[in-house]
Amino acid sequence: MARAPKEPKRSTTSKKKPAAKQSRSAGGSARLADDDHAQEQAVAKLNPQQQAFVQEYLVDLNATQAAIRAGYSQKSARSMASQLLTKLNIQEAIAAARIRQQERTQITADRVLLEVARLSFYDPRKFFRDDGSPLGIHELDDDTAAALAGMDVIEQFEGSGQDRQFAGYLKKYKLTDKGANLERLMKHLGLYERDNEQKTDPLTALLHAIAKTNGNAFAPVADDPDHAKGDDEGR
Repeated sequence: MARAPKEPKRSTTSKKKPAAKQSRSAGGSARLADDDHAQEQAVAKLNPQQQAFVQEYLVDLNATQAAIRAGYSQKSARSMASQLLTKLNIQEAIAAARIRQQERTQITADRVLLEVARLSFYDPRKFFRDDGSPLGIHELDDDTAAALAGMDVIEQFEGSGQDRQFAGYLKKYKLTDKGANLERLMKHLGLYERDNEQKTDPLTALLHAIAKTNGNAFAPVADDPDHAKGDDEGR
């Protein structure tokens, strides 16, 4: 009697699954580590006075004043600042430091623009109740509170001497200038005609500086607009 042929053995070896991708948090940590390493390498190329200049420049982005605070001569500070900002190693150190600074502070072009929009489009009616009495500062929504530039709270009394009694509070709200902030947005959006020779818009310059390097970091600026303006007026 003929035997039935045996079935070939099936392999029980399973295919290996591809390794799981790193989580976003792990990727973010790796990127931060890379930024730290890049900053350390950039700073290592500088002498102590140049390192001081980089740190001082991050304070207000004023190259001339940063040079003075870093110990360079006041007489040659402007030209020295310009020379420093043309050096590749200085630029790399500033760019790396700005990236780290913005990751710590979360100051981005979007955040700055959103804040200016709040100051431009707030509704002053939201500072008051239906009966006309002012809302407490803790009762204001975030957009309305952002438009509050300051406030005075004054205690009021009635009568005099022993009959003097507390009558309530006088609240004075100081609001931001809607017109000035709307003008900043108009310049940022290019709503003015190009041939009107308008002056450089500080907001636009700031947003460009924030977004220029690596999406969010400030880029070094060789010329100080304020200093240049002073020189032009003195001529």
